[in-house]
Order: sequence, then C-alpha cells, then structure tokens
Amino acid sequence: MLRVGCLLGLWSLAALAQAENVVNVYSARHYDTDDAVYADFEKQTGIQVNLIEGKADALLARLKREGRRSPADVLITVDAGRLFQAEQQDIFQPISSLVLSERVPSNLRHPDGLWFGLTKRARVILRSKDRVKEGEITSYEDLAKPEWKGRVLIRSSSNVYNQSLVGSLIAAYGEQQAETWCKRLVTNLARKPQGGDRDQIKGVAAGEADVAVANSYYYARMLTGTPEERAAAAKVAIVFPNQQDRGTHVNLSGAGVCKNAPHPQNAIRFIEFLTSHQAQKTFAAGNHEYPVVKGVEMASVLDHFGHFKEDTVNAAVFGRNNPTAIQMMDRAGWR
Repeated sequence: MLRVGCLLGLWSLAALAQAENVVNVYSARHYDTDDAVYADFEKQTGIQVNLIEGKADALLARLKREGRRSPADVLITVDAGRLFQAEQQDIFQPISSLVLSERVPSNLRHPDGLWFGLTKRARVILRSKDRVKEGEITSYEDLAKPEWKGRVLIRSSSNVYNQSLVGSLIAAYGEQQAETWCKRLVTNLARKPQGGDRDQIKGVAAGEADVAVANSYYYARMLTGTPEERAAAAKVAIVFPNQQDRGTHVNLSGAGVCKNAPHPQNAIRFIEFLTSHQAQKTFAAGNHEYPVVKGVEMASVLDHFGHFKEDTVNAAVFGRNNPTAIQMMDRAGWR
C-alpha cells in the first residue's frame, strides 16, 4: 500500500490515472486496522492501493478542485450527511454490483448505487447509573420532555452526527414536530454544547448532567481506553433508544466509486472486498463499529452491549434532510 498524501511530490495526477493495476482511494477514515484490510486486498488481488487520507471536508474540496483530472477511484467517508454532500457535488457514479446488493442491506446503501455502507454506528443515550434508573429514559423523544430540563448533554448542531439524527426525526415525524423537538431539547441542555461525544459522556460521569447523546463507538472506546476514560465510562450505562417503536438511529461510514475514476472495475472490486466477512470483521473492530454485513462477528465490547432494534429508514434520507435539519436546529437556538 502506498500513502500518497503529498501526491504531486510523489506521482503526478496523470501518472496515478494511467497506472493500471492500482486503485486510488481517498479516505476520511484514519484507523490502523483499515491499513490491514487494504494490505489483505493487495495480497489477494495484486492490485496496489494508493491511499490519500484527510478530513472529509478537505477531501471533498480536493475532489472538486481536481475535477475531471482527479485520479481518485474511491471515496470513503463517514456519515450519510457527508455522503450526501459528495452526491450533491456529483462526485459519485452509480454502479451495479450483485455482491454489494446481496451483502449490504438496502437501508445502508444509496437507492441508485452511488454509495454503500461499510460500518454502522448507533446514536445512543448514556445515562448516569447513580441518578437515572433503568427504563427511566427510553427514546429520543424523552430527551425533549420537561422532566429532563437542565439534565441533557449533546454536542453542537454543527456536528454532522446530530444533523443526521435530526434528519431521521424529520423522516419519522415531519418538519414541524422535528423542529419542536429541537426547541425543547435546547431548553433541556445542562450547558452550552461543547466538545466531542466523549466529552458529553465525561460530563455525565462528572455530575454535570444526567444523560448524554453519543455514538456507540465513542462509549466503546472509553470502556477500552485510558484508566481515566474507563473510570468515567463505568459511571454510565448505554440506552438504545426507541426499542418499542421505530428503533435506534443508525448512521454509517460508506464508500462510492468516483465519477471520473480511471480504474472503475478495480474500484468496484475494492468496495466489494471491504464487505467480505474477514474485511468487515477487521474494518469494524478497528473503531468498535458494527459491521453492515449480517453474521459477521462483532468486537467483544459491542457483543456485551447486546442486540438492539435499529431504525431501517434508508440512510440517504438523512443526507437529503440535512439542509432542512441545519436550518431548524439554527432556528431552535442549538449552537
């Protein structure tokens, strides 16, 4: 595998595009275990993976700047909101793959084959074990009820995970009810949104609030992290919301074949490999995420969480609802 972060210093765009037995991957995922998956792909196929890593927004800007001259074959990014941004920028091309259609559930792939989910992450509630009894909070809707005033922590509205969560509420209830939820949630916040998901969990552990909203893998990381993180995580318990109705909101990381891919067949083969049983196990375990393919063994910490019912609305809906979600979050005063 070749990392080409300093692309023009190593190979020219033209050279990358003309090389045949390669696949050029732009990825917003940054985990060592992903490298192991790419190395396995190279070993099994003989196709060299040229990898450029960066933040999602930077990669999208780069693809737009490169235009039709881009050497990128595959874009990997996180959250349906960012996949939608790529779709809006006309970065992906539709592909047809029986392998991907069979392996990736319909709600975790674009209806027109523009992108396919690789890993799942649940947006869960973490409750204080000392101050919140089991069963006292069971849904996202509960977060907006009067009894939770001054007791909730959640990160900023600029966070795409929260934007997609609101997008799922728009899909479930319509715009008016979703906006009412946003307004009531804001009145229930224990403090002005700050920090990342782990900071929300730490805030509950420190007694600053009683419940927090975070992605499941952040909690899993803390349970297996530093002594300080493990101590904080031990003070909270995970709640999978909405188990009695539509299920817990699930987002994803995903990949698509770039519109101007010089090696589209290698790109399809690469994404198909990422959904193989072994690749899914390694890919998901690296960040304590859930595999998208059924029957794949999960990381032990996730196994400990137990199975849960997930919302099966197509993830592309979160992206389509993203602009509306951002506007209503702003109107609600969610900063």
